Amino acid sequence: MKRVRNPRNQSTSRGTILSNFTNPKYLMVYATLGIFFLIYIFGAALYHDKGFLTLRTFMLLFVDNAYIGISAVGMTMVLITGGIDLSVGAVASLTGMLVAYGTTVMGLDPVLCMAFALVVGVGLGLLMGVVIHYLNVPPFITTLTGMFLARGVCSLISRESISINNELIDTLAGWKWYFKVFQDGEWVKMKPIAYVNINVILFVVMIIIGAIILQKTRFGRNVYAIGGNEQSAKLMGLPVGRTKVLVYGFNGLCSVLAGFAYVLYVKSGWNLSLQGAELDVISSAVIGGVLLTGGVGYMVGTMFGVLLKSTIPALITFNGNLSSWWAKIVIGALLLLFIGIQRIVVTSAERQKKLE
Repeated sequence: MKRVRNPRNQSTSRGTILSNFTNPKYLMVYATLGIFFLIYIFGAALYHDKGFLTLRTFMLLFVDNAYIGISAVGMTMVLITGGIDLSVGAVASLTGMLVAYGTTVMGLDPVLCMAFALVVGVGLGLLMGVVIHYLNVPPFITTLTGMFLARGVCSLISRESISINNELIDTLAGWKWYFKVFQDGEWVKMKPIAYVNINVILFVVMIIIGAIILQKTRFGRNVYAIGGNEQSAKLMGLPVGRTKVLVYGFNGLCSVLAGFAYVLYVKSGWNLSLQGAELDVISSAVIGGVLLTGGVGYMVGTMFGVLLKSTIPALITFNGNLSSWWAKIVIGALLLLFIGIQRIVVTSAERQKKLE
């Protein structure tokens, strides 16, 4: 017996797809993806003969910005709750200083130094979360204080750059998985050489973990609820305080992991390293579609936000005639564009609610 398709069900499914596509929660991510592909196609049209389209160039976008992306995972959660964290760059720098000083100057095992840095970073994140929620201190002031504290400790440890000469660090920093092609009966490295290192793997793993937490767990739903309306979340009986403290603790974890990635990237520690990195992290999340007002944001958008920000300097480099400051100018313009888009999306969503 043949099943008769109900046209009403078909129209409902089409309406659901259309509503999902036009949903304000997803529009920012679509904008990020669209602008990234437009800029990438623009670069491909101009510099395809210089190797812009090679897999090597694309993978270097991940390699050179993995530490920013790792930190942006934690920042995404913080921004979704309606908060902000200005201490991420300083905590990552402190992580590098602890590993460098402990390994090179004190002769300790780098694993022990990493474990101590992990306790310090996560502990500072949890402490800031407690101060923000239970003492009702604004996130901007609290995390600014955390930034000054971490930078101060960095300078107390050393004001000079400390190189790391350790077998384990050298092994981790030098590990690479090369992309290969089958040629003449054997697997050989792709030309030009493209590879994935530990930092890239850590970046991708953290994006996946962050996405699972936000989309598949009760904790993630609480994060979105707090960012949407904290007062309503309290009335619903959600654990607002515990959730916010854990979010800042998770952000501290991401900052420490970003510090580890940066140590493997430069193999040194310096008290002034990663100055301004917090702005790169915040702008990557915002360009990736995270609303500054909270309640909306996705990890896949943050990942493409990092890639979009890293594509601009790559285009400047391929051009060869423009100053590197043009990258800052273009990124600033992109940030203003996305903030404007956010305002339009929020306003249109509010109007739609009033009409309903």
